[in-house]
Parts: sequence; C-alpha cells; structure tokens
Amino acid sequence: MHDILQPAGWAPPLGYANGVEAEGRLIAVGGQIGWNAQQQFDSDDLVDQVRQTLANVVAVLAAGGAAPEHLVSLTWYVTDIEDYTARQKDIGRAYRDTIGRHFPAMALVQVVRLVERRAKVEIQAMAVVPKDPA
Repeated sequence: MHDILQPAGWAPPLGYANGVEAEGRLIAVGGQIGWNAQQQFDSDDLVDQVRQTLANVVAVLAAGGAAPEHLVSLTWYVTDIEDYTARQKDIGRAYRDTIGRHFPAMALVQVVRLVERRAKVEIQAMAVVPKDPA
C-alpha cells in the first residue's frame, strides 16, 4: 500500500498528491507518448494523445503486474502549456477514464518539443507494487 503525504496546514492539492510514501517492488515506466502499439499516431489532438499516453502507461504497468492504483509519481512533459491549461477539464476526464480517481505525486513541464515531432505529451511514471497485496 501507499500513504499520501500532506503537510499539516497546507491546502489540499487538486488532481495530484504533494507526496507519496510506498514500500514494495518498484516499476519505472519510461516516457510514453500518444501513439498506439504500432508506434503510429491516431490523432494530433492533445486530449486524444493524453488518453493514449495514459493507456500506454497502464499497458506497461500491466506488463509488470501493476495497475494504476500502484502509481506513486507521474512527470508530464507538454509542448504547449496554453493548450494544456485551456483543455484541463477534458484532460482530467481522460485521466479519470484511464487511471481512475488515483492521484499520485505529479509534475508538469513545458518543453520546446519531444523526440517524436507529432507528440504533444510525454509521461514518465513510477509505480510501487506492495510486497503483500492484501
């Protein structure tokens, strides 16, 4: 299991955790982007790419015997922060549809571009699978 770290007196964060404490088997998920399993983009829309990117993170977790609730950290890289902030509600819906209502520690960074030119988002993840899943 994991525990959310929330300093006393701090306002609660919305859509992420300030910190997560966990013990178990670590799974590091390399940066995933919004292309499908054949490394093809089905869309150039940011929200569509976020949904696919998160699905890719979930697929890698599953390959390691983990699930979205094991996520302890996500680092998001986006190429257009204005597009991201303008579409936060749709991105939040895509997140909840794919990950659920589990909100690990997160960071969001705008970058000039990603390695794949069509990519609008890349997400790197860390998950911890409890030693005793009970």
